[in-house]
Amino acid sequence: MLNLPILRWGKPYDSLEIDEVKHFLTAEPIAKVSQANGGLLQRDMRFAQRARDVLRELSPEELISRVKKAADLYLNATLPMGDGQQSPQEFARQQSASTGLPEHMCSGNMQKNYFVLSNMDRMLDALTRGLDLSILSRGYGVEGRGVIVSYQAQAPAVGLVLPSNSPGVHTLWMPVIPMQVGLVLKPGPQEPWTPYRMAAAFAEAGVPREAISIYPGGGDVGAAVLANCSRSMIFGGTATVERYKGDPRVQAHGPGFSKILLGDDCVDDWEKYIDVMADSVYLNSGRGCINCSGIWASRHTEKIAAALAERIGPIAPLPPEDPQSGLAAFTVAGVAPAVWNAIEVDLRESGVKHSTEKFGPRLVEQGRAAYLRPTVVECDSPDRAIAKKEYMFPFTTVVKCPQEKMIEAIGPTLVCSAITEDANFQRQLTDAVHIDRLNIGPIPTIKLDWLQPHEGNIVEFLFRARAYQLVPEAVKRVERETAAAHA
Repeated sequence: MLNLPILRWGKPYDSLEIDEVKHFLTAEPIAKVSQANGGLLQRDMRFAQRARDVLRELSPEELISRVKKAADLYLNATLPMGDGQQSPQEFARQQSASTGLPEHMCSGNMQKNYFVLSNMDRMLDALTRGLDLSILSRGYGVEGRGVIVSYQAQAPAVGLVLPSNSPGVHTLWMPVIPMQVGLVLKPGPQEPWTPYRMAAAFAEAGVPREAISIYPGGGDVGAAVLANCSRSMIFGGTATVERYKGDPRVQAHGPGFSKILLGDDCVDDWEKYIDVMADSVYLNSGRGCINCSGIWASRHTEKIAAALAERIGPIAPLPPEDPQSGLAAFTVAGVAPAVWNAIEVDLRESGVKHSTEKFGPRLVEQGRAAYLRPTVVECDSPDRAIAKKEYMFPFTTVVKCPQEKMIEAIGPTLVCSAITEDANFQRQLTDAVHIDRLNIGPIPTIKLDWLQPHEGNIVEFLFRARAYQLVPEAVKRVERETAAAHA
């Protein structure tokens, strides 16, 4: 069993307070994790500027090179892990054992993280729209068109209060290190694995250890991260998003309420798109904010719901090591029954039909864990209470709604895949400010272009554009320095 220490700007620290991470089925201890507290984090934040200073001793290009090396180490190497070591295979098994995700999904998420790290130069080029990274490093510079630009870092280190349920979210913070900003990570209690393995890969690749802190712990540690970091990300439910709405210091990531809309010009051909719908709802066990939780159409909704139920309704839980396993377990006692109870209440409403009912019970309890099987619910109107619900398993509603009312009725939507060739409808969708990512055409909601920003551009979150004036001689000097740096 591994012992994972707190990392205080790269230095391991063993706490007297320990939390055991256990296998979700057998209760076998997998790791002992030292627990931090808010006071410890607050004291350590006095040295946050040092994290940015050591990163600025290396150029962004050199940091990108080391991050690419870390990508390969993260995916393929046996790395130091606490008081032991961890191979990639052990990582997938341990992450599966504590989160309930099937092992092949854990390996799949490693590939996502690897892709982002190994394409970091392209990623930053896209996120900065081609900005010379030396301008972020220096704080100002001269663009090719001869204009002075300035971007000021808003924090020496960014804080992250991370979740346990979706390892894929780690891709959001990976561009931070090459932008010479430190990391303050508070891992989810069931998923300490990715932050620790990533920190180990960075250190082995030559990224300064002093740039990264990891503080496992309870709610007081999360609160301390948000209170002491000038820029933070937090992952939670709708209440979390509402709490930090309008706070420029905090980027809150919550449910996605992602949807597929079938335009009137395409809905009669709905059978052509059933694979797109099934993949959007089911893949990655429906856990991501980019999984579809609502399919909206003006007609054929009964047939669509029935066909989708036939496709995913029979799927049942399999052991996590089975390569065909498609459902993740709920590992916290009582959560799955509570979710199903809430769904059953909504199913009693008139105009609501449970389309997967004939494929057997949805709630499956197995010893210490429980599963919820894929669920499809047909709604005859957007007004039904369940029409806009989202849950952390393959769940979707199929909602009947006239096209002219659809955009207003769907509400906030992280990913919208609109299957339509109607130019007017496409223009209305493009203008809809409550839609974040917009896919035009039969594109699964889970298909991400990693070169485009997701839930806010992290560069714009960490840096502020501002005015900056230089005398003409200084402008020419900066131009000469920039040209020499790229010669």
